[in-house]
Amino acid sequence: MKDMAQTPEAILPELDDLQARATSALRDIVAPGGKVDAALLEQNQHAAHALSWLATYVEALKQLSAWSARVDGEIERLILQIGFGEYLSQIAGGILMSQNEFARLSDLGIEWQPSEAARALMAGNTPAARARLAELVADNRGSATFGATGLDEDLEMIRDQFRRWADDKVVPHAHGWHLRDELIPIEIIDELAELGVFGLTIPEELGGLGMSKAAMVVVSEELSRGYIGVGSLGTRSEIAAELILGGGTDEQKEHWLPKLASGEILPTAVFTEPNTGSDLGSLRTRAVKDGLDWKVTGNKTWITHAARTHVMTLLARTDPATDDYRGLSMFIAEKTPGTAEDPFPTPGMTGGEIEVLGYRGMKEYELGFDGFEVKGENLLGGVTGQGFKQLMQTFESARIQTAARAIGVAQNALELGLQYALDRKQFGKSLIHFPRVADKLAMMVVEIMIARQLTYFSAWEKDHGHRCDLEAGMAKLLGARIAWASADNALQIHGGNGFALEYQISRVLCDARILNIFEGAAEIQAQVIARRLLG
Repeated sequence: MKDMAQTPEAILPELDDLQARATSALRDIVAPGGKVDAALLEQNQHAAHALSWLATYVEALKQLSAWSARVDGEIERLILQIGFGEYLSQIAGGILMSQNEFARLSDLGIEWQPSEAARALMAGNTPAARARLAELVADNRGSATFGATGLDEDLEMIRDQFRRWADDKVVPHAHGWHLRDELIPIEIIDELAELGVFGLTIPEELGGLGMSKAAMVVVSEELSRGYIGVGSLGTRSEIAAELILGGGTDEQKEHWLPKLASGEILPTAVFTEPNTGSDLGSLRTRAVKDGLDWKVTGNKTWITHAARTHVMTLLARTDPATDDYRGLSMFIAEKTPGTAEDPFPTPGMTGGEIEVLGYRGMKEYELGFDGFEVKGENLLGGVTGQGFKQLMQTFESARIQTAARAIGVAQNALELGLQYALDRKQFGKSLIHFPRVADKLAMMVVEIMIARQLTYFSAWEKDHGHRCDLEAGMAKLLGARIAWASADNALQIHGGNGFALEYQISRVLCDARILNIFEGAAEIQAQVIARRLLG
């Protein structure tokens, strides 16, 4: 790959300069006095999000270029060629933020005249290149990934282990669980616990495996490829462990983390309220001191896996004189796991299921608390007013893990679309031999690898102790869009059959849609990225 690796690397400074000009242009608009004006930032939201998407594409191309230096092969060369050609062309002409919204440089009042080297790369995404990539992918069906990932041998061994487990224990049953709207069987959860999934990144001295965030990404990818519900079971433990590791007392860490790691207790995250959504600072659920303990009253919604879990990481307002994030505290609230007949048996707590399109394996609930009791010793960190800060510290890992889930869903869609395109014949030949079908598959392969490399980079940054909220946010933003596009295009390849519930792609489409919403909706994510870029 050396013949092409130099050219992409050579234009990266040009992209850095473009991003710097874009950032300066937006700063002139929203920070005329030197400090970002919140009202002006909201008023110019489209321009702000255009900067976020531009920066995401620039970082994605940097990571694709870095990846190309570590791998070699025809598939890899074509991914690099098509990826740079497509993303540079979108930067010049308009980046797709959603189905009908584009991020354009003109939104920021700037222009870009690509250099000769950039123009040469933009010409690389040709019909012939896409056709050849689709042909190679068809020859390599059944591969764990289409193209080498660039990861080390240990991580690839982990991938192989969890891919085989998911193929054996999850893939044959996932569609049935979805169609019947069933909870993932407890036997699956028990096996995940035995495999160490719930304690993957918890330190060994606290009962976990002490593995890297990169390992967590690979495991999440492969489990989510089997079924997003199974891949998301680890998210609950990841969030709870991050909260306790980052904000808990030594006693809380020693008590709770080994139980989380072993799967002895299953956690759920209880943050969102009916009228707050992404505005967590305005939460109204209150916790009032009652002797040494606390009594919680209020309502929560979109609580995943609420009924079957043993403990809730519960965000509530402990200072009634506040109306923002400063009065919030985090609790490790214990509850009794429910049954189908009695999902919420704990006194002071009620709940009802929210019926959903997809992401069904753990179920969604709305909860009501009326004098629900939480032990005083279960105030996270033993200090009030730290809840919002403690939660913010988990967002890097949560968004890296969500980006990994998106990659797994996208990979599943690609494999289903590829298999159908090979099996289905029209006008005397397989669908894959029609250029528009081959194009769809080729672009899935390219974009999945781009999202994969951006996600691996954010995990690498986290593993090396670097602040990575920006990179994690970018990985989640791009990965979610790619998962939805992959599922949508794979269903299109299926034609009318894709609209039939009996075909797995109908489930994958529903599952993919949530990725643009949870762990920070795309619009919120873009807003957060813009604020970070502006400094």
